[in-house]
Amino acid sequence: MQCRFCKTELKHVFIDLVNSPASNSFITGEQLNEPETFYPLKVYTCHNCFLVQVDEYKKSDAIFNSDYVYFSSYSTTWLAHARDYANKMVERFGFNTGSQVIEIASNDGYLLQYFHQKNIPVLGIEPTANTAKVAVDKGIETIVDFFGVKLATALKVQGRQADLLLGNNVLAHVPDIVDFVKGLKLALKPQGVITMEFPHLMQLVENNQFDTIYHEHFSYLSFGTVKNIFAAQGLELFDVEELPTHGGSLRIYGKHAEDASKTISPAVGRLLQKEEGKGMNGLDWYSHFQQKALQVKLDLIQKLIHLKRENATVAAYGAAAKGNTLLNYCGIKNDLIDFVVDANPHKQGKYLPASHIPVVNEAHLKQVKPQYVIILPWNLKEEITRQLAYIKEWGGRFIIPVPQLEVI
Repeated sequence: MQCRFCKTELKHVFIDLVNSPASNSFITGEQLNEPETFYPLKVYTCHNCFLVQVDEYKKSDAIFNSDYVYFSSYSTTWLAHARDYANKMVERFGFNTGSQVIEIASNDGYLLQYFHQKNIPVLGIEPTANTAKVAVDKGIETIVDFFGVKLATALKVQGRQADLLLGNNVLAHVPDIVDFVKGLKLALKPQGVITMEFPHLMQLVENNQFDTIYHEHFSYLSFGTVKNIFAAQGLELFDVEELPTHGGSLRIYGKHAEDASKTISPAVGRLLQKEEGKGMNGLDWYSHFQQKALQVKLDLIQKLIHLKRENATVAAYGAAAKGNTLLNYCGIKNDLIDFVVDANPHKQGKYLPASHIPVVNEAHLKQVKPQYVIILPWNLKEEITRQLAYIKEWGGRFIIPVPQLEVI
């Protein structure tokens, strides 16, 4: 396997989570007795450019298809984040009714709706037809396609380039990151702005977030590596923010390298120095992650076996992709967790891949009254513990498995 950026032959394993189905490949009751396809989940570090990456074991068009079950609008926290982002971009850059905002991986219109409400022209690009339809029903024009040089060229020919070109949690999802960034260059107006948000590799390692590794995430990104990937295509990063979302993310701001209208923020140099100071420019920093993940696995399995011996009822909340990575790495099935609650009706009535834990609605939780609820999307811990605070009425407690086992 070669590095998807610099083509160096990959030799160094970052972490091996063995194998699992694609994290969002939920199954129906009829499929429970059918074979499931498992894919290796081995992640490598490039010793040349330090891009951390998984091979494209399952093709992206097979992952992001019309059966895709992730709809962004079911998290109130994420909607608030999107609304705040739209307000901040308008205030900072002065986007108005004469501007063009284009979002890559626009999902169900969760973000573009806030620009649309301000009468700013928007265009979504989204490969999953079922989520795109929800956006279209909100009045948001959406192209059902993958983004890259081909689509960006077609849009440029039509005179459709962006004043603001954005993508939240998409940069890590693209198998051909070079083609994707080349497309950004083509799709951006001469003085346009790119913003991308993605989980920060530094936070992933320091906070033991191994469960954010799954087949949809082809790359795991540091700021320094992304800066180099953008620079190779004539794009310059002029600002960066560290965000709390998804356990610690970055929001990068990019522009054409030849665009002199924007000054480089001191934040760029500070974050590069921060990463270098932690050792992220050396291979040793990437070599101790396997043991940290194993500790979580052993602690969680031991806890669940103990609760099972006590005949406790254990449920989970949040049928998230990260939860499936955790459960499958740990080998946990529906004999240790009875059910998982999720607010998304597109997941309810289905079963988690491999573990075959049934996905139910919140009413089922209130009816069964389990003694323990494992919060799988730990990045939404505050939101979920507030929402489910009522479990304490029957003596229920929460289990947070990552970054280390915690019972509250």
